[in-house]
Amino acid sequence: MRFLVLSLAISLLPACAAQPAGQGRCSAQLDTAWHELDLAKAEGFAGTVSYGKAVGLLTAAKTQETFERYEGCIDKAKRARFYIAESRKGR
Repeated sequence: MRFLVLSLAISLLPACAAQPAGQGRCSAQLDTAWHELDLAKAEGFAGTVSYGKAVGLLTAAKTQETFERYEGCIDKAKRARFYIAESRKGR
């Protein structure tokens, strides 16, 4: 049994190593930000300047994710989340 578990763990290691650094964080930040953006829109804050800035940053972040520029993606997604929070405050 231990051999089977160990074999399975060893076989999964290359898959984990193949994921570029930051890819998971970028994806998670984007998912969270888009969800928060949807909430802000549902609450009626889609017309604020901050909402517009957030949309632009999320679009740029998604582009950076596509080109595997994960650190830039993470930075832009975090900044977008800040603007989403500002839009929900009516700013």
